Amino acid sequence: MERVVFLDRDGTLNEEVCYLYKPEDLHILPGVKEALRMLKAAGYRLVVVTNQAGVARGYYKPEDVEKLHLHMNQLLERDGAGIDAFYYCPHHPVHGIGPYKVQCRCRKPGTGMFEMAKERFDVDKAHSFMVGDKLLDVEAGKNYGLTSILVGTGYGREQHEEDMRTGVSPAYDFYAEDLLIAARWIVEKGQV
Repeated sequence: MERVVFLDRDGTLNEEVCYLYKPEDLHILPGVKEALRMLKAAGYRLVVVTNQAGVARGYYKPEDVEKLHLHMNQLLERDGAGIDAFYYCPHHPVHGIGPYKVQCRCRKPGTGMFEMAKERFDVDKAHSFMVGDKLLDVEAGKNYGLTSILVGTGYGREQHEEDMRTGVSPAYDFYAEDLLIAARWIVEKGQV
C-alpha cells in the first residue's frame, strides 16, 4: 500500500487568487517546494485534490485547469517537488451552468476525487493525510478516513482563530501555520 498526502491547491500550495487559471497568476507559497521534497523523500505520494467552481461558473474551461496544473508541476519538478497526480472537481450544485450544475460526489467535502486517486494509488488510509486551508478540505479528508491538517495559509488561520476563540472542537487533527510545518509533522508522525 502507498502512503499519500492529499493536498488542496489554492491557499495551500499557491497564493489564493480568485478563480486562478492563468499560469502567469500562479505564485507558489514560501516553503512549499521544501515541504513537498521532504514528503517525497519520506516516501509519500503527492496528490492534489481541488474544487474548481470557476469551470462550473463558466469563467474558464477544463483545459485551462489542466494547463495550469501542467505549468505548476513543471515549476515544482525543477526543484524535485513534483506532484504525482492532480484531480479537480468542475461542478457546483448551485452556481454551475449547463452540465456543471450538478450535485456530485467529487466536490469537497465529498470523496469522489479521493476515490479517483484510489484507482491509481493503493492508498493506505491509516498512514495518509489531507492538507488544506478550508474546513471543507479537512472534512473531505475525514470523510475519506484520513488524518486531516488545516494550514494557516489561505483561509486557514482565520478558521483556526475562530475555533480557538469559540472553543469549538476543531474538525482537523492538527493545525500548522504553513505546509512546511505540516510536512514536518507528517514525517515525524510517520516515523512513530
